[in-house]
Amino acid sequence: MASVSVRFYGSLNDFLPPPRRQSTLVCAFNESPSVKDLVESLGVPHPEIDVLIVAGQPVDFGYHVRDGDRVAVYPMIRDFDLGDIVRLGPPPQTESRFVADVHLGRLAAYLRLSGFDTKYRNDYSDEEIVAISASEDRVLLTRDVGVLKHGIVRRGYFLRETQPGRQLVEMVRRFDLGAGAAPFTRCLRCNSRLHAVAKDRVEDVLPLRTRKYYREFSRCPTCRRIYWQGSHYARMRLFIETAFATAGRDSRR
Repeated sequence: MASVSVRFYGSLNDFLPPPRRQSTLVCAFNESPSVKDLVESLGVPHPEIDVLIVAGQPVDFGYHVRDGDRVAVYPMIRDFDLGDIVRLGPPPQTESRFVADVHLGRLAAYLRLSGFDTKYRNDYSDEEIVAISASEDRVLLTRDVGVLKHGIVRRGYFLRETQPGRQLVEMVRRFDLGAGAAPFTRCLRCNSRLHAVAKDRVEDVLPLRTRKYYREFSRCPTCRRIYWQGSHYARMRLFIETAFATAGRDSRR
């Protein structure tokens, strides 16, 4: 029976059972599968892969493996010069845009709080988030590996962390979000950019104490929700600053 040798590098080992990590895997096959189908059958979704090398040469996902091939599979490594080797991943986004699956509602809120365009609904189907990711060129965020294996997904990321605060740190580190952060500029409810609004335009709907003690307000142009720097503001700002600082320390280790 024909077989190939496959070696996964770096963070791609997160998708393998512990006994199979950091080792060469020998895979038998009857018909010649595409290298995409081969690596995904081993548990690694294609959006996490940036470079495939077979017999010393770069190949794309459509390459069909042959008996005796040695396949090296690499993740995206930021700021690493690969020379003339073509990366399989799409080019970096000029502005980070995400769509989060139904299990990542708290992370979606944290990303919006930090100023990042993040689509989320708690009733999205897998097919909907896949279509949104593809049609709007958004990074699909999920804890479901199977969702990332849809063929039309070009940008996708599997969250390793399970706790939302740590997930935010992971996102900042993985997507280098520090420079693009703009806290308190998006609606936490619907993701639209907030617009400054004069107090006299919203005064009649403000709580009495808010009307008395606060002067600066923003309003969502979509859902009309009003924001101000209330008692929660300092706590939320500290949370964001701590998460971004932690990501910066982690990346320097």
